[in-house]
Amino acid sequence: MTTSNVWFVTGASKGLGLTLVHELLARGYAVAATSRNLTELQQAGPLDNDRFLPLHMDLSQEASVQQALATTIRTFGRLDVVVNNAGYGQVGALEELSDQEARQNFEVNVFGLLHVLRAATPYLRAQGSGRVFNISSVGGFFGSFPGWGIYCATKFAVDGLTESYAAEVQPFGIQATTVKPGYFRTGFLSAGSMGQPQAPIGAYQSVRDSQILHAEQINGNQPGDPAKAAAVLIQASEAETQPLHLFLGEDAYQMAAQKIATVQRDMQQWQALATATGFA
Repeated sequence: MTTSNVWFVTGASKGLGLTLVHELLARGYAVAATSRNLTELQQAGPLDNDRFLPLHMDLSQEASVQQALATTIRTFGRLDVVVNNAGYGQVGALEELSDQEARQNFEVNVFGLLHVLRAATPYLRAQGSGRVFNISSVGGFFGSFPGWGIYCATKFAVDGLTESYAAEVQPFGIQATTVKPGYFRTGFLSAGSMGQPQAPIGAYQSVRDSQILHAEQINGNQPGDPAKAAAVLIQASEAETQPLHLFLGEDAYQMAAQKIATVQRDMQQWQALATATGFA
């Protein structure tokens, strides 16, 4: 990978996406950056930089996604790295979230990402190279968070589809990574990026406690530095072989280790019985 490469970053008007855009431009890359709010993106991005292409894109509309990618190709002549960063959090116990609330989170976090993959992959496949980074979450691997079941489910989906996608496109010279950050100090936990349950059920005290903890204690005090996360992503893109799974943050590593230990313990405890299930 060289600085002549073109990056396409979704959800780029704030948070990790915006930090990544600034870091890429500082290193000389060309960047097409997308957001639902073009004005916010234009104000957040650098002024008078011909390597910065701010684009309005509605993830829920395939035509909008296709147009954004076509504009990127028309402007820069190529596409090299795709970062599916757009998404939002949804808090609420599984019982108390409506079907609409649950489906909307999947619409953005999963199906919006799929829209980008479907539209971007033909370009990458035709040129025989490309890098894809799907921003999941440690919550896509470790789901033991009361009140985060739907959000975790969307990120588990991102992890699964990324594994399959990586296997599908490997013959075409395309590499893909599912990125699983822990807590990074962005606006992700702010009201504008976090869906709240419309009909909370009082019995779920653990969920209310989790909401309060994230809003009042964790928000603004996250241990992760997004600039350092962006630097790791860039380094992974420049590596000859990028990882399929990229955990970001010491906390993400700790939660992943806890999950792996739990799975191994359950497997060992039930192995004799669970593996004696074949036809005799």
